Amino acid sequence: MSTVIGVFSSEQQAERSIRSLRAGGFGDDEISMVAKGQEEGSDQNSGMGTLTSGTTTGGAIGGIAGLLAGIGALAIPGIGPIVAMGPIAATLSGAVAGGIAGGLIDLGIPAQRSEYYEGKVREGKILSVIETDPEKVEEAAQILRENGAEDVESH
Repeated sequence: MSTVIGVFSSEQQAERSIRSLRAGGFGDDEISMVAKGQEEGSDQNSGMGTLTSGTTTGGAIGGIAGLLAGIGALAIPGIGPIVAMGPIAATLSGAVAGGIAGGLIDLGIPAQRSEYYEGKVREGKILSVIETDPEKVEEAAQILRENGAEDVESH
């Protein structure tokens, strides 16, 4: 398996990428998203719209969360609540002490890049992680870029 990773600034971009990935033959078992969650008792939404609203505080789940299975709300030290959807949710729940970077390192992302991507989530960006066959890497990267992803890399 290979991993393609990218960063979205908006939930709309991330949602479009999920739809495009699915249309391109990628399955839900290949597509993951990670975003910063809403702080308990906070009325700020950290810019993630329906992706995070209520997921960590008990409300309805919509947007990206409605598109992907395997939703997990976790508290990561130094970041706060995060929402992880797709296969990465299980990876991160097992790596809470290591944070997002620890989970990404487990997927084969170099430590320095993993820390960089963790910082992007801390800033309120949405992280997309596609675990796929090596022959589908370029297609996945292209779909992420076409839908507005930045910092797209494959490992």
